[in-house]
Amino acid sequence: MSYVLPLAAFMARVEASPEAPYLHQPREGQWQTYSYYDVEQQARRIATGLQDQGYAIGDRIAILAKNSAEWVIADIAIMMAGMISVPIYATAGTDTIDYVLKHSEAKALFVGKLDSADALSAITSSITTIGFPYPSVSSDLQWNHWLETYAPCERVAEPDPDDILTLVYTSGSTGFPKGVVLTHKNIAAGVIGANNLFESGHNSVLSYLPMAHITERSVVGMGSFYRSLEIFFNDSLETFVDDLHHAKVTLFISVPRLWLKFRSQILSVIPDEQLQLMLESGQKDAVIAQIRSKLGFSHCKTFGSGSAPISKELLVWFERLGIEIGEGWGMTETSGIGCSNAPFISGDLGTIGRPLQGLDMSLSDEGEILIRGDSIFEQYYLNEEATTEAFADGWFKTGDKGEFTGSRAVRIIGRVKEQFKTAKGKYVSPVPIESKLSACGLVEQACVVGSGLPQPIALIVLADNVSKNSTEVTGTLDVLLQDVNTGLEGHQKLDALLLVEDAWTIESGLLTPTLKLKRSAIEARYQRLWQGNPLKGVCTEEASTETV
Repeated sequence: MSYVLPLAAFMARVEASPEAPYLHQPREGQWQTYSYYDVEQQARRIATGLQDQGYAIGDRIAILAKNSAEWVIADIAIMMAGMISVPIYATAGTDTIDYVLKHSEAKALFVGKLDSADALSAITSSITTIGFPYPSVSSDLQWNHWLETYAPCERVAEPDPDDILTLVYTSGSTGFPKGVVLTHKNIAAGVIGANNLFESGHNSVLSYLPMAHITERSVVGMGSFYRSLEIFFNDSLETFVDDLHHAKVTLFISVPRLWLKFRSQILSVIPDEQLQLMLESGQKDAVIAQIRSKLGFSHCKTFGSGSAPISKELLVWFERLGIEIGEGWGMTETSGIGCSNAPFISGDLGTIGRPLQGLDMSLSDEGEILIRGDSIFEQYYLNEEATTEAFADGWFKTGDKGEFTGSRAVRIIGRVKEQFKTAKGKYVSPVPIESKLSACGLVEQACVVGSGLPQPIALIVLADNVSKNSTEVTGTLDVLLQDVNTGLEGHQKLDALLLVEDAWTIESGLLTPTLKLKRSAIEARYQRLWQGNPLKGVCTEEASTETV
């Protein structure tokens, strides 16, 4: 199948709507708007700057920055110059930054806003840096100087479909990341396949999930090349709600942890029992309108969740508020979303929906999800062994275990390599159990562990403003433990819920940049609490520490 490639799609949009508002960047409390023509002209000047430095077609150019208009413009400029982009998560540590720069043989690095520049300042790689125009950014060369100095390049690259567009390094939970080679055709197929996420006509989004992550980049960044889509960039965590209201978003994709926070925010104002009664009364429409307005969703038509499993119970809870969240699934290797419950089908809640246009999905004899199609990558960069291991008869082995429902939607039931064996020699799949635990409004994060233990236990982070020392909370968790165990086989039943003090974060090294659990790191951090100290029922980290 032939595709309009990303750069050609962007140029066509510029030609069709040159003055239409496109990117909206907050600067010192004010919004700066760029039209398609503005973006094209800046990208052409930056492309000239890259060429003037002596970088050649095919050279790798890295980007390390939080989301911004300049991130998208730099991405376009790299394509215009015929070069290959290498995005790096803004939260990456020194070792990861060093590894990606060296492994990709990057020739230059665009640097933008970062929460901390410590990791960047400690890298050993010798590389030229080009700084986005923000006061906190220190660099060898300056973005604004290039815009003032260089003329727009007259000719832009015309890549072949199989030319490499980008090297995206996966945010693995262990070891160094692998460089996923994605071609112009891969990205085009992935972006076009995600059309069902958008309402027809004009759309707007708030870009806050990392642009270095393939989903944000393909659905939002490059998705704006193929459809009428305005992008508003979140300035900071403190301005998130205000930015969301300002953007009047029509599409909002998030991660389970934020959906849990939204629910906690609602329930902090109105208890769930009272809310449910109001939803069954004549006040329903007014209540829903007020909640959506407070959250910034008055204009939103499509909602999504991805990156990690989300409980069906949470999805059903939001559906009653008219917030129909379609769960999606994808990997760097699939060029973004590979499966999605969009358009939303209520009966498919608890599944990741169906494969996107142009993709085939199957299951191996062991239940591993296999996928193939034009958006699927073909190789890991300079890693032939990993490439060979990743495929079977032309199918990419995703590492996820799944099953098809009666409606042919796909349900994720765990990771192939996440199973662990208890002391009884029985295997336990943690993800389904964690999903049941997360259905409780008191639970923000859950991680089931138990390798070598008689029975598994669950580490629990409680939601904000929930006291682990409350008798009422302890009672609710006791009931939760009993309810969850009722539906489990004997070897899967949890001996204990261990309430830990601190939330797991990217900064603490317990979550990946895409907010997946780093299971081995979490288990290593807390295993002292149960070694030689059998845990039963609901217990706290503090109390367990005292008995160790």
